[in-house]
Amino acid sequence: MSSTVGVRISVNGEVREHEVEPRLLLVHYLRDRLGLTGTHVGCDTTNCGACTVHLNGEAVKSCTVFAVQADGAEVTTIEGMADGAELHPLQEAFWKNHGLQCGYCTPGMIMAAADLLQRNPDPSESEVRHGLEGNLCRCTGYQNIVRAVMEAAHSPQRTTVGPPPPEKPEAREEVGKGVGA
Repeated sequence: MSSTVGVRISVNGEVREHEVEPRLLLVHYLRDRLGLTGTHVGCDTTNCGACTVHLNGEAVKSCTVFAVQADGAEVTTIEGMADGAELHPLQEAFWKNHGLQCGYCTPGMIMAAADLLQRNPDPSESEVRHGLEGNLCRCTGYQNIVRAVMEAAHSPQRTTVGPPPPEKPEAREEVGKGVGA
């Protein structure tokens, strides 16, 4: 029996292929194999949300997903939210509204907020608070985080507040083929 398994994952629009141990968590694949350190390891128990990424367009805590489970999937990390040097509207709103202090929770908060705004583009303050319940911040008290999400929801770039679409159509086709196809 092989000790590694081949995975083929589109990460931020780029198809990546690696041999991984079946028990490797997605968060460690992203950080250690791909060098995408914006996805943080906070608790390894799904409590804090610092490791939140988008898997096939939905927010997931990457400390609970094995890399092999993401085989053939599209993953978006915080690094994939900006458009080159131009910040994503949520990133801009977090910066403008001081929605961070130490910044450790910020990538997960932004990814959770993007998921929320994709599902509900005009949330109330209560809906924002409920939508971010799975993400903990030990520094801010959440006021500026909620303010940032509300501002992003009402920004002129409102249509781009959710996660960006996959950038490379050919990447999607390649991922669909799977490893060994």
